[in-house]
Amino acid sequence: MDLFLKDFLLNVLIISSPFVLFPYLYKLKNRLFYYRLLLYFVFALSMIVTMCFPVKVSGFNYDFRSIPLTIGSLYGGSVVALLLYGTLITVRFFLGGPENVVYTLSILPTFLLVYIAIRKFQHASLAWKIAWAVILSILIKFITLVLFLTFTNQLQLLFNKPLHTLTTYAMQAFISGITVYTMEFLNRHYHMQEEVVKSEKMRLVSDMAASVAHEIRNPLTAVRGFIHLLGSPGIQPEKKEFYKNICFSELDRAEHIIADYLSLARTDPELLEAIDVNVEVEYLSNILLTYANFNNVHLSVQLSKGEAPVTMGDRYKFRQALINIGKNAIEAMPNGGTLELVTECRNDTATVIIRDTGSGMSADQLKRLGTPYYSTKEKGTGLGTMISFSIIKKMHGKIDVRSEVGKGTRFMLDFPQHKVVSVI
Repeated sequence: MDLFLKDFLLNVLIISSPFVLFPYLYKLKNRLFYYRLLLYFVFALSMIVTMCFPVKVSGFNYDFRSIPLTIGSLYGGSVVALLLYGTLITVRFFLGGPENVVYTLSILPTFLLVYIAIRKFQHASLAWKIAWAVILSILIKFITLVLFLTFTNQLQLLFNKPLHTLTTYAMQAFISGITVYTMEFLNRHYHMQEEVVKSEKMRLVSDMAASVAHEIRNPLTAVRGFIHLLGSPGIQPEKKEFYKNICFSELDRAEHIIADYLSLARTDPELLEAIDVNVEVEYLSNILLTYANFNNVHLSVQLSKGEAPVTMGDRYKFRQALINIGKNAIEAMPNGGTLELVTECRNDTATVIIRDTGSGMSADQLKRLGTPYYSTKEKGTGLGTMISFSIIKKMHGKIDVRSEVGKGTRFMLDFPQHKVVSVI
C-alpha cells in the first residue's frame, strides 16, 4: 500500500496544477480560443506528470492519466479532448510503452463516450458533473485496460490482486470528484465576484443618480419659493427684480452642478477666484430664508465686522457646499428652532460657523458623517454631505463638527485667509 500512497501524493499535482492558473482560465472564458489553449496546456501537463510516475501492479503500470484526460475534455470540449488523446498516445510512445498500436486501438473507442458526456456535462448540476467525471474516468481506464489485455491475450492479469486494482479505481474516483467539485466551487466564486462587481457598479450609478437629484433639488426648491413670492400681490418692483435675479442665479447653480457631475471623471482645472465669505453667507441666508420659514426655523446671521474674511476657491462650488450644510441643518429641526450663520476672520483664517438647535448626532454618527452613502435622514444618500466636505477640503479648508443629541450641531469651517493687495 506504500506504493499506492506514493502514487496518490504524486498525483496531487493533478488537482493543484489546474488551480494555479484557474483565475486566468476563468477570465479567458469569453475568449474561447485562448481558454481552450490554456486548458489543454494545463491538463496535458498534468497528464504527462502522472504518466512519468506510474506504479506497477499485477505486471503492468497504473497511473491516473484518465483523470486529466477526462476533466480536461469535459471542460474544454471535443477539440481539447482530441488534442489530449493525441498527446496521451504520443507521450506514451516516447516513454517506451509496449504495443503502442494496440493501445491506440484500445483507447480510441472511449473517445465516443467522452464526446457523448461533453454534450451532457455543460448543463448538468454539480452532483451530475461529479458523477460524469467519476464514471467517465473509471470507464476510460477500465475499457482501455480490458481491450488492451484482450488484444494481447493477458486478460487474466485483470483478476490478479483485485484489492489493489479496486483501490486504484477508488482513489481515481475520489480525485476526480474532488477536482470537479473544487473547479465548480472556484467557478462559482469568480462568478459571484463578477456579480458583486456588477451590482456594486449598478448601486453606484443608482446612488449617483440619487445624489444628482438631491443636489439639483436644492436650487429648484429656492426657485420655487421665490416664484411663489413673485406671485404675491402688491410686491414692489425692486423686490421683484431681486427675486428674479436670485431665481436666475439658482438656475445657473443647478447648471453648474450638472456640469460638475458630467465632468466628474475629467481633471479640468477649477476656476479660482477671491471669495468674500461675508457676501456668500449673506447670499446663503437669502437662499435658505424661505425654506427656513416653511420649516418654522428662525435664521440668525452675524457677519464679521472687522477685516473681511476672504478665501480662494470656486465660488459656485463654495456656495454648493454651504447650501448643502445649511439645508441639512434646517432639516435636522423638524419641530422648528434657530439656525445661526456666523463669519469670523481670525489668525489668518476665514471662518464660517453654521449652528442649529436640532436633534443632534451621536459620536458614532459623527464619525461616519461625510462618508459615502451614509446619511442620518431616512431617504438621504449621504453624497450631498460627502461632496460638500470634498469641496471644502479641496479649498484647503478644515472641518470641525461638534454635536450633542437633542441639543444641536455646530459646523466650523476654517479656510485660509486670502490677503487682498491694493494697488494704488
